[in-house]
Amino acid sequence: MVYLPGGEFVMGSDLAYPEERPAHARRVEGFHIDRSPVTNAQFAEFVRDTGYITTAETAPDPADYPGADPALVVAGSLLFGPPEHRVPLDDFRRWWNYVPGTSWRHPQSADAAAVDDHPVVHISHRDATAYAEWAGLVLPTEAEWEFAACGGRGETLYQWGDEFAPDGRVMANTWHGEFPWQNLDPHGHTRTSPVGSYPADDFGLVDMIGNVWEWTDSPATASHHDAATVPGPGPVTGPASCCSPGGATPGVHARKVIKGGSHLCAPNYCRRYRPAARQGEDVDSSTSHLGFRCIRRV
Repeated sequence: MVYLPGGEFVMGSDLAYPEERPAHARRVEGFHIDRSPVTNAQFAEFVRDTGYITTAETAPDPADYPGADPALVVAGSLLFGPPEHRVPLDDFRRWWNYVPGTSWRHPQSADAAAVDDHPVVHISHRDATAYAEWAGLVLPTEAEWEFAACGGRGETLYQWGDEFAPDGRVMANTWHGEFPWQNLDPHGHTRTSPVGSYPADDFGLVDMIGNVWEWTDSPATASHHDAATVPGPGPVTGPASCCSPGGATPGVHARKVIKGGSHLCAPNYCRRYRPAARQGEDVDSSTSHLGFRCIRRV
């Protein structure tokens, strides 16, 4: 883990999506944070030690998803599948599919096992919390996560500065090409990438931006104006997108903030590969681009 001494920073942004507003001064106390997202190897150690079964490996209760196709009320998870050609961007179901049998063990298909040094995915908030408790850690708040993602640089557009690709250098695993059908990633990473494949920030942290979205323990709110009030189930930070398909029953399941964007964030659709970006996700959701990292407060 990496120790961050804490301090004051500008949280949020007035320049992008409405849920990021308003930009405001926040202070966090010092904490230790995982250098990278939790990997498949680390999560496997937790499962071996505890016998834990993830949300994606457990058949959901049909009562929680009224009107759902019974064939889909089985153990599984949401898997990204690129269409073969350009499609309208008004319905995420054109590229997201609920796939029975998909889980952290088989993140892309039932035939392909997880790779040890890739970030673990198909992880619900419950799963991430269970791992953190086993490790003697906790999930970060949104403010703690964003402070870490600022990389000690102050108020910049991206984690590494104000240019997305300084001097042409690719700084994070995000989508290249026209989402969702054309993937032109220069490093050949069409999905997740091994942690640390891209430059570390000034704190020594890797993959805070891109690769996989990361859970926080902060309730989702429609904007930072609402953050002073802890909401009940249902708040949504922005519309469902390439990054957050959302739950089957909006307004029923509690939601938490996820941060950092993923390998699916693209300029033509979702510019959430910035520290200030935020999205709400149902706590029971699991997807092929959603993971987490942990912290230890001093």
